[in-house]
Amino acid sequence: MPHLNLVQLIAIWAIPGLFAITLHEVAHGYAARQFGDRTAELLGRLKLNPIRHIDPVGTILVPLACLILPFHFIFGWAKPVPITPQNFKHPRRDMAYVALAGPLANLLMATFWLVLSQIGRLFFAGEPFGQFLILMGVAGIYINILLMIFNLFPLPPLDGGRVLTGVLPVQWARVFSRIEPFGFWILLLLLVTNVFFLLMGPLLVGVLGVFLTGTGVPMPMLQQTLDLLRL
Repeated sequence: MPHLNLVQLIAIWAIPGLFAITLHEVAHGYAARQFGDRTAELLGRLKLNPIRHIDPVGTILVPLACLILPFHFIFGWAKPVPITPQNFKHPRRDMAYVALAGPLANLLMATFWLVLSQIGRLFFAGEPFGQFLILMGVAGIYINILLMIFNLFPLPPLDGGRVLTGVLPVQWARVFSRIEPFGFWILLLLLVTNVFFLLMGPLLVGVLGVFLTGTGVPMPMLQQTLDLLRL
């Protein structure tokens, strides 16, 4: 496989990345609507048009920096879909389901990209188009599994934190929810000190391993693919 330049890397990562963060947020909005909250729908945030969900920093600058700088992961986020829990019949329980919808969407998308990589391997083997599908498939798997595991971390305002708030006893949930205003800084500290990856790394590696093995790409070729994608 030839070396990929920055433009080619952006082309391969752009589509999976945009769909990963866009559908994650749209899934929250659709789930909220099912439980009685139409806030996202009324604000036009249930559209699949990525422009409606782009955050200039999280959707463009941060992922681009990950590609340019010697990072070993691609990360980003979209504008959060607005949700009004007061519109739910059972706010705590329903909010937990709404929070799970985002990671579930990423899991389904990872499965889609796995199938796409299989198509490239089985039907376009040895062709440039097949290589492109495999590269994009692996990129799609990687970013969706990363977003899924990241968001399941039990810290508000991440999805995992909202799920935990919904299942804890009420008195504990109230105490736990008070962390949310400081959640971003706690998360940043965990990332900078590498504690986050020490805690979630085994789960991330395990799930990624299952999906990447499922692509059926031979290990030497898969390693080349990961090297090309700077992973």
